[in-house]
Amino acid sequence: MTVWATAALLAASALGPGPAPLPSENQVLAVPPELETQFRRQVIDKTESKPERLRLLIDFVLNEPGLGLVYDNETTRTVAETYRTRQANCLSFTLLFVALAREAGLKTHIQEYEEVLFWYLQDGLVYNSSHVNAKVEAGPLRQTVDVGRNMLISRYKPKIITDQRALSFFYNNRGVELMAQGDLVGARRHMEQSLKLAPDEPSGWSNLGVLEMRVGDTASAEHAYQEALKLDSRHDATLTNIVALYQRLDNRALAAKYLKRLNQVQSADPFHQFMMATDSERRGDYAAAVGYYRRAIRLYRDEPAFHLGLARAYQGLGDAARAERALARADVLKQENERRALQAKNEERRRRAGAVARQVNF
Repeated sequence: MTVWATAALLAASALGPGPAPLPSENQVLAVPPELETQFRRQVIDKTESKPERLRLLIDFVLNEPGLGLVYDNETTRTVAETYRTRQANCLSFTLLFVALAREAGLKTHIQEYEEVLFWYLQDGLVYNSSHVNAKVEAGPLRQTVDVGRNMLISRYKPKIITDQRALSFFYNNRGVELMAQGDLVGARRHMEQSLKLAPDEPSGWSNLGVLEMRVGDTASAEHAYQEALKLDSRHDATLTNIVALYQRLDNRALAAKYLKRLNQVQSADPFHQFMMATDSERRGDYAAAVGYYRRAIRLYRDEPAFHLGLARAYQGLGDAARAERALARADVLKQENERRALQAKNEERRRRAGAVARQVNF
């Protein structure tokens, strides 16, 4: 999953038999009775220990004879749909996991990662605006549970979000999926519901603008894009969309104005530079790839993937010495990141132990 921010008009698809219904918030999150029965039998009734329930829960959702969920990034599903199909993207997986964890008496939150890079073997590199997973507290145990194994880089640390914001992501994603399928009525219903829940989300406004362009309402599209830019004047997808809008309207002055801002945003974005680098590398233009990788590193120095890519580009140019230095730097950064992660984990354990001791003393 991720929270889709469409940065181009989606190709038209064949219209379906009718607009997709809009599920209520309760319908999105509802645990089907048969799932509740199976979960109680295989997890809750087996132990009172919260750490053990967490272990059983993770095994239940990922493996058989539990659910054995399979990752599928194409469709955003309700909890009931995920149970029925045994398929889930990151958002659908998180919604189901959080619902079951709470059934098991575990304190659970949804976490959002803003600005992430995902790697898909078939499609190459995809830049998404957001990603979610679950953070669980089970007695003294703290664990993050994430089905997004192909997440390459997260630019910022995760933050806990409300269920309402997560639901806004559901309606936003489903709206974009329906738009791609040609169901513009169903897409509008979902996008408008997303904006009711999260009116401060620029991606929601930007996606609505794309929908307005699909129906030929350029005035409403412009309004939606401007609402998004009021919230985030440097929102990459919206800037891309509004440039395309003004170019279509032959408004050269406004197109140039927003294109200038878009270029400034992308030149200061290490993720954009990284994507340009990988694209150049795939095309065999290793000299251009080196330039983009070096700019990404200047903007975000401590990401091992950037240095690893630079090593590949130098190797493509036949510069073995520079490739070796870049590879060595990538290895050092990877080890430093692993050390910092372990240190943070140990500090959290010590903090929790101290809190338990204080409770005992009082």
